[in-house]
Amino acid sequence: MYTAFFKIGFVVFATILFVSCTFNQSKYNANYANNGIADENTKVQITKKHLEIAQDKQKNVVKQNTIEATITSLATQMMRNKKMNTNKPVLITSFVRLDNLKKTTEFGRIISESLINELSNRGFNIIEYRGQLNVSINDEGEYFISRKVKKLKRDIPNTYVVVGTYSRQYGKIMLNARVIDNITGKIISTARSTYNHERRNDCILFKDCKPARTIRIIKEK
Repeated sequence: MYTAFFKIGFVVFATILFVSCTFNQSKYNANYANNGIADENTKVQITKKHLEIAQDKQKNVVKQNTIEATITSLATQMMRNKKMNTNKPVLITSFVRLDNLKKTTEFGRIISESLINELSNRGFNIIEYRGQLNVSINDEGEYFISRKVKKLKRDIPNTYVVVGTYSRQYGKIMLNARVIDNITGKIISTARSTYNHERRNDCILFKDCKPARTIRIIKEK
């Protein structure tokens, strides 16, 4: 009799223990699943915030409708994106075509010339490396800046260099700029901007429009 009661009690105990373990495992699995969902949801919400900020930047910082605003955007971004504060000299080169890094235009030169003013006003220590060893004078004026290598200093102090590229797209021009340590190659700051000129053809900006079509006038026979 006692043996029977013992067997029944053992079975009941085992059953209760099994049910309890099953319940606890289910509860653990549910909690684990809930925590996993919560973690994933947190990641999604953070990603959404980053995308909202990126869209806001794209709308209000990157995209510009005038050359002046585009230059201001580039200069402001480079100032804000600096990885270090320094008084190290900075020289600015002409913006070049993305598909030909040895080719520039008046547009590229305008961007770089304007950045000299903008970056200088924002705290960069800009140097003019095109200054001649002497001031040259003729009947038309006085000159100090030159692109003739023989008239310039041969050596430039250790500096940062601003380089930039532009790419002509339909209705817009995409520009990218960066400040580079000329010794280590380390990128100190970056900026990008899109000039939305909304023209079907930007040849006027780059002065490469095709000549107007002409026809010959002949005497009718």
